[in-house]
Amino acid sequence: MAMSIREFRRDTLTKPIFRWAKGQLPTLSETERDAIDAGEVWWDADLFTGNPDWQKLLDTPPARLSEKERDFLAGPCEELCGMLHDWQITRDGDLPPEVWSFIKENRFFGMIIPAKYGGLGFSNFAHSEIVRRISTCSVTAGVTVMVPNSLGPGELLLQFGTDEQRDFWLPRLTAGEDVPAFALTSEDAGSDASAMQDSGVVCKGMWNGEEVTGIRLNWSKRYITLGPVATLLGLAFKLSDPDGLLGKDKDLGITCALVPTDLEGVSIGRRHIPCGQKFQNGPNSGKDVFIPLDHIIGGPDYAGKGWMMLMSALAAGRGISLPSLSSAAASMSAHTTGAYARVRQQFGIPIGKFEGVQESLGRLATTAYTLDAARRLTCAGLDEGRKLAVISGIMKSNATYRMREAVDDAMDVHAGKTVIDGPSNYLNNFHKAVPVGITVEGANILTRNMIIFGQGAIRCHPYLLKETLALDESDSEKALDDFDKAFWGHVGHSIKNVFRTVGRAWTGGAFAPAPKDVGKATGLYRQLSRYAAAFALIADIALLSLGGNLKRKEMLSARLGDVLSELYLMSAVLKRWQDEGQKVEDFPLVRWSVENSCAKMGRSLDQIIANLPSRGFAALLRAATLPGGSHRGPSDDLTRECAELLLAPSQTRDRITQGVHAVGKDSALKTLEDAFELMVATAPLQKTLKDMGKSLDEVTAEDSLPHEDLQKLHKLRELVGKVVAVDDFDPEEITGRSQSEYKDAAE
Repeated sequence: MAMSIREFRRDTLTKPIFRWAKGQLPTLSETERDAIDAGEVWWDADLFTGNPDWQKLLDTPPARLSEKERDFLAGPCEELCGMLHDWQITRDGDLPPEVWSFIKENRFFGMIIPAKYGGLGFSNFAHSEIVRRISTCSVTAGVTVMVPNSLGPGELLLQFGTDEQRDFWLPRLTAGEDVPAFALTSEDAGSDASAMQDSGVVCKGMWNGEEVTGIRLNWSKRYITLGPVATLLGLAFKLSDPDGLLGKDKDLGITCALVPTDLEGVSIGRRHIPCGQKFQNGPNSGKDVFIPLDHIIGGPDYAGKGWMMLMSALAAGRGISLPSLSSAAASMSAHTTGAYARVRQQFGIPIGKFEGVQESLGRLATTAYTLDAARRLTCAGLDEGRKLAVISGIMKSNATYRMREAVDDAMDVHAGKTVIDGPSNYLNNFHKAVPVGITVEGANILTRNMIIFGQGAIRCHPYLLKETLALDESDSEKALDDFDKAFWGHVGHSIKNVFRTVGRAWTGGAFAPAPKDVGKATGLYRQLSRYAAAFALIADIALLSLGGNLKRKEMLSARLGDVLSELYLMSAVLKRWQDEGQKVEDFPLVRWSVENSCAKMGRSLDQIIANLPSRGFAALLRAATLPGGSHRGPSDDLTRECAELLLAPSQTRDRITQGVHAVGKDSALKTLEDAFELMVATAPLQKTLKDMGKSLDEVTAEDSLPHEDLQKLHKLRELVGKVVAVDDFDPEEITGRSQSEYKDAAE
């Protein structure tokens, strides 16, 4: 039968374009498909349209804590922070037993579990705030608390578990009777989880003295956080049913099940040491371990649905856990580096007055502000019940990359102070933890190159999913109608974006949309609207010109993902400024962040255009999107203005470093805070001394300086001496050999 024009357009002209998109379909749950089909999408989808509705963003209720959650932060959370001595934890190799007991007794492992199961039933924002606060005191403790609430079996049970599974396991997880871990990464399969060799075979076996149908498991996992102390594993494996006992396919695919670690054949307990961090992490394995079918999370009906479950359930955790740790690291870096740069003097002036240092301080202030803004917006979306798979990828990769930049800036300014390890070094564990954050929960290289734009296009593009699904339908008239409706909608959308992009680019965004009543930020919204239109147009052209080959053009996909990421992060910055009442004193942070982001987006779009295989499309896109080149980024004056915000106490500084403060009287952080406050308070006295041309030791009774003022200056000198001091150790503390043994060996 001759092919109709509609069939030719669908099957010959356009079908190759959507081969790339079809590869993303297995990550979508039915709930997500239905939500996208019904138009129930969130801000990431708005950005993909090229014409974001800014009012929709601003109308999103900001993340807020309940009174119960605030009480928990001020009570058990602060009490836990007071028990944490990070240097000692690192030396001892684990949290102290009393800390483990406190965490379990106060239900830190049950933050996301509803109260009816004995959990705390906290919001995602409270979960994030608690992890962030603990992480400022100890990375090990922060990771220990975050994992059961984000990567453990708890989230999977809440979303997919049977009533019987929830009723039995969730109260035990909440009370700490069981310590959970999620075992996904195989020895021979890292980011490519589908290549795992861990297997489960449906068969008959003995369970509690009876023969039942179950699964015989064999696995070997590594990098499993809390694995060495876990009593319950959430295990991912490939399930097969060679005898057809389930009446389904023989090869069912990735499946998730609950495996108590006291079962015969389970080997557990050995430890990895991830970049010197002492949170519990290690390998585990199982040989011929038998479990009944009701240990499959969700029961037998969910056999083979493990990959979909993981993508759906663990997305929330990726959007909370490491972004919270990253925000803690950035705010801690800003808090300590601003104070240190004010206290530490070289050539007779605070080092924070040198422009080279101010460049780092300006980045630190804006990075901390941006990460916390994005964390809050993400939590607000999650607390509305949104499935933020794309945003969680944006947050995980961008937050951890920016954590690395922030900690590096902080280390550069502190110099020798934070090079030397010891209890006085309040940054070193963050520095060591950076590669861990970048690698785990989906390596950043994979997330940036393949996931952010790949999953973003299928989930957020207004027409791509509909077109792709229509291609999978039968050759009925309805299928052709569905495809035609989506296809022509896409064409109309692209034509609008051409005019939108050209108009905004050639006018410098002067007439691009911005919401009402946003004050000084109006121009910043317009610049983001300009780049959103350019992104949408270039994304469509990339899909059109490359089709299925786009999945192999990972650098192009990564740059498209970078632009989408910047649009989301800067949306969060603008919303934070609006939610906090458009504070004029904070506006330099907002302006610096958006101007820097526009420069980044311009470079990414320029590089995409330069590397598109179709040079005809590339020439047209360059003329349409970047007629005058891209933004230069923030000025030096603006950078200095942002740096100054960290060098003196203010409400803006408090907002930048929110949640970072010392607990107890004897910590290095407390000494730094005290020195910073006294340095600022005694600034007039220091000026008096300078005007007199005398040092503190040269002051005499004839100089008529009050004794109380002299005491303050002597106290300041003492504190500054402690701040700039570094740790040293007796050789026996390091090697177990005394100094005399060294001498004897040398002789």
